[in-house]
Amino acid sequence: MKSKSIGFVGGGNMASALVKGLLHSKVVEPGAIIVSDVKADRLALLAQTHGVKTTSDNHELVRASDVIVLAVKPQVIDKVLESIGGDVKPAQLVVSVAAGVPVSAIEARLPEGAHVVRSMPNTPATALAGATAIAPGTHATEDDLEIARALFSAVGRVVTLDETLIDAVTGLSGSGPAYVMLMIEALADGGVKVGLHRDTALLLAAQTVYGSAKLLLETGEHPGRLKDMVTSPGGTAIAGLHTLESGGLRRTLIDAVEAATNRAAALGEQMAAKMKK
Repeated sequence: MKSKSIGFVGGGNMASALVKGLLHSKVVEPGAIIVSDVKADRLALLAQTHGVKTTSDNHELVRASDVIVLAVKPQVIDKVLESIGGDVKPAQLVVSVAAGVPVSAIEARLPEGAHVVRSMPNTPATALAGATAIAPGTHATEDDLEIARALFSAVGRVVTLDETLIDAVTGLSGSGPAYVMLMIEALADGGVKVGLHRDTALLLAAQTVYGSAKLLLETGEHPGRLKDMVTSPGGTAIAGLHTLESGGLRRTLIDAVEAATNRAAALGEQMAAKMKK
């Protein structure tokens, strides 16, 4: 990875997070990164903050990069690929972070045999605590996957899956930060109801969610076991858990993941149909 030049088509939040992570973990040097964007002020900020190269010319970026990261919104990826697709060479790796855009749709806009890896990161990547799934395209090699893993490991944890499971990832970890934010907000509301100041309640709720997740990841224990460690006979936690179970929290979260997964699949089918025309 250290010998690779990386080009980010799009300089938005995800590209900025990846640039920050790559440099923070010293995966590559600033001179090995080039970013393109339609917003000059965005490019100026990235150059000033991270010392990376920038350009407003996507064709220049493709020529200068071994790895091309498509960090643009799904709504414009077709237009972008239509413009630069012919410039992509067989030796280059194309990594897409565009949600809902299938590998087949991307490959349809690239030369035959193009190496493509699809990814589904999530917004905590901006805090270097992301969860990303990657899936190989038709011609992607193990070396390609290793490069993609190194890229996203710089901003969190990575799993490699078959593309058929990417919609499920979108429903769980891709959309999951929204569910967790709602839970944090609700916990803070509960704290306010029982007398805590809003700022104090929000801090305690957020830190509790963060600490609990960290405990799970670092111990590798089943969440049920960690739950039982907090739950004393006749105590406060079991009273709260009884209320959560009565309110159907577990089923509601399962249903939310399923609904988001189904929506991701429908949007992916629409995007594939559009890009294959």
